[in-house]
Amino acid sequence: MNEGLQVEPGSVSEQTPPYFSIVMPAHNEEGCLRDTCEAIVHRFAVEEIDDYEIVVVNDNSSDGTEEILSALAASHATIRFVNNEPPNGFGLAIRRGLKEYRGEVVCIVMADLSDSPEDILTYYRAAKNGAECVFGSRFIKGSQVIDYPRTKYALNRCANLLIRALFGFRYNDTTNAFKCYRRFVIDGVQPLLSHHFNITVELALKSIVRGYTYDVVPISWSNRKTGVSKLKIEEMGSRYLFITLYILLEKWLSKNDYRRNS
Repeated sequence: MNEGLQVEPGSVSEQTPPYFSIVMPAHNEEGCLRDTCEAIVHRFAVEEIDDYEIVVVNDNSSDGTEEILSALAASHATIRFVNNEPPNGFGLAIRRGLKEYRGEVVCIVMADLSDSPEDILTYYRAAKNGAECVFGSRFIKGSQVIDYPRTKYALNRCANLLIRALFGFRYNDTTNAFKCYRRFVIDGVQPLLSHHFNITVELALKSIVRGYTYDVVPISWSNRKTGVSKLKIEEMGSRYLFITLYILLEKWLSKNDYRRNS
């Protein structure tokens, strides 16, 4: 396994595992990865928080992503990376990150700076206050969405409306990847099946169906400034539907076999 890791003598990373882990999948993100990681590092430094790590999963990139990660890991004690094995896939990269993180809490963050570092801090504080899961919503009072493509927006709202109707809850942004989970929640939603972006639905729905509690907070989202989105809408519809129905069947038919403390 190729891995980049920089640890300063006597640092928190050397002595004890960090409290808060950020898992960031990255496939051909040379145009924005440095800015994303350094924005997070800067924001945490301003708050004088050092009990965290950023674990970037290089998902079989063919550009300069790995070279950038090597430089970041060499210059920041809180950043490390792993190279995922083929085949690449967003869900597979997250699953690899969920095997590698060391914190008590893990937050999934996109590499394109669409998720606000300030909101990551909001998740951190909510976890410190005892939240089992923290789910952001881009579509409630106090949230902000910048430059969301119209077609993706319409499909997003339809998909989330369907999920809400099927599962009977009010949360309205299940498909968003940017969420936070305690370690025992990640352990409790295994095994994970998704290879692609449908893992965002799998993680959230399994957490809810299996009885873990969650806080909902408003967040901001802005469209990427560089690179291209890895989400292929025409390829994902059936995968989202599969994982949604799979978890719905678990809810209806499993007799709570998989719920916490069952």
